[in-house]
Amino acid sequence: MPCRGFACGAALGFLGDLVVGDPRRGHPVAAFGRAAHALEQRLWRDDRGRGALYAAVCTGTTVAGAALLARAVRGRRGADVALTAAVTWAVIGGTSLAREARAIGGALAAGDLEVARERLPHLCGRDPSSLDAQQIARAVVESVAENTSDAVVGALVWGALAGVPGLVGFRAVNTLDAMVGHKSPRYRRFGWASARLDDVVGWPGARLTAALAVLAAPDPRGAARVARRDAHRHPSPNAGPVEAAFAGALGVRLGGTLAYGGRIEHRPVLGAELRAVRTGDIERAVRLSRRVSLLALGCAVGGRAVGSLLRAGTTRTGKARNR
Repeated sequence: MPCRGFACGAALGFLGDLVVGDPRRGHPVAAFGRAAHALEQRLWRDDRGRGALYAAVCTGTTVAGAALLARAVRGRRGADVALTAAVTWAVIGGTSLAREARAIGGALAAGDLEVARERLPHLCGRDPSSLDAQQIARAVVESVAENTSDAVVGALVWGALAGVPGLVGFRAVNTLDAMVGHKSPRYRRFGWASARLDDVVGWPGARLTAALAVLAAPDPRGAARVARRDAHRHPSPNAGPVEAAFAGALGVRLGGTLAYGGRIEHRPVLGAELRAVRTGDIERAVRLSRRVSLLALGCAVGGRAVGSLLRAGTTRTGKARNR
C-alpha cells in the first residue's frame, strides 16, 4: 500500500534528521536556493507579474521533477521508501533548528552576549546589534515556534497530502519566501507572489502546529486560551497561531518591538499576562518543538493511511456499482 511506503520513508527521514541533521555542504535545499538566485538575476523587475512568474517557474519545475521521480519508483517498495526517506530528511530541519537555538542559549547562559548576537542571524532575520539578553532569548523562542511549523510540521502535512511532490513543493515555496518574501525595497513587489503563496501552503501546517503545541503543553487549557485570544493579533496569518500557542504552552510573553529587515516593527504582545522570556526558556521551547514534531509525524502517517483507505473504499464501491 502507498501509505505504508510513505510511513516507513517519512519515519526514516525524520530519524535521519534527528541523527545526522543538515550537512554543512551540498544540501539539496541550498542547491535549490542557488538556482533560484540565478533565475532571480535574470527575471527581476520591480513588478508583481515578474515575481509571480519567478515563483511559478521555481516551484513548478521543482514539483514536476519530484513528481517524475516519484512516478519512476512507483510500485518498487524499496525505492519508494528510500526516495521518501531521502526527501523527508532533505526538507525538514528540526535538528538544525534545535542546534542553533541551543548554541545561542548556551552563549546567553555563559554571559557572552556578543556570541549570541553573532549567532542569532543563523536562526532569524532580526538585527541583533541592539538586543539585550532577554530580547535575544525572546527572539529565539519566537523563531523556534515559527520554524517548528516552517521547517518540520508544514512539510510533513504536505507530504501526507501529496507525497514526495508535496514535501518538495512546500520546501521550495518556503525557501522562496525566505529569499524574496520580505518587504525590502527590492522585493516589496517582486516577492509579493512568493510571500502570498507561502501564506497559502503554510496555513494547514501552522494550524496543526498550534493545536499540537496546545496538546503538548503542561496546561493545555491555559495554552488554548492564549492561542484563541491572541493568534489574530500577529501580523502574519501563520506565525500568529503558532507563536500564540507556544506562548501559552511555555507560559511566557512573546511579541513586542523588534528590528527586522532594516525596519522597526511594533507587534502586539502575545500572552500579555504571562512572564517575560528567560534564557532557560530556550531549552523548554526546543523540547516543546520536538514533542510537536513527533506528534506531527504521527498525524501525517495516520492521515496518509486514512486517506489511502478512503480512496480504496471509494474505488471498490465504484467497481461494485459498475458490475
